[in-house]
Amino acid sequence: MNEALQLEIGHKVLEVGAGSGWHAATIAEIIAPRDSPRSNWGHVYTVEIVQDLADLARKTIMKAGYGDRVTIMHGDGSMGFPEEAPYDRIVVTAAAPDVPKPLVEQLRPGGIMLIPVGNLSLFQSLMKITKESNGKIREENLGGVAFVPLTGRHGHAF
Repeated sequence: MNEALQLEIGHKVLEVGAGSGWHAATIAEIIAPRDSPRSNWGHVYTVEIVQDLADLARKTIMKAGYGDRVTIMHGDGSMGFPEEAPYDRIVVTAAAPDVPKPLVEQLRPGGIMLIPVGNLSLFQSLMKITKESNGKIREENLGGVAFVPLTGRHGHAF
C-alpha cells in the first residue's frame, strides 16, 4: 500500500485505522526519515475508532521513536480528521461500503487515497482515488483484498 501511495518526504498523511501503530510507523519512516532535515519532515495523523487500539498504537509509536512524526487520535476515522486537512495522501486500513465523501473532501488536489471498498464477506477491491488539480476524481481498481470492515458514520452498519 505504501508503494501505491507514492509517498514522498514532506507529505502530510491521514491513516484511518491505526491498529497497533505499525503501519503509521512505516509511513513516517518514508515521509520523515531521521536522516533528512527536520524542516522537510512530513507527518502522519492516524485515527482509530477503538479506544484500546488507539492506546496501544500510541504506546507502540512512542516506544519505536516515532512520536514526533505520528499523531494518534481516538475517533471516527470514516469522518477523517478535518482539523489538519488537506492531506497529500490518505490510506484507509478497513473496508468501506463505498468511498466516504468526507475523506475525498480532505484530500488535497493532486493527492492519492487508497481504500478497500466492498461488502462484509472479507473480499473487497483496493481502490486508488486520485484527486486531480481541477478537483476531478479518478478511480482505479488495484485488485482484490480482504480487510476488516470500516465502522463509524460512513462505514458498515451492523
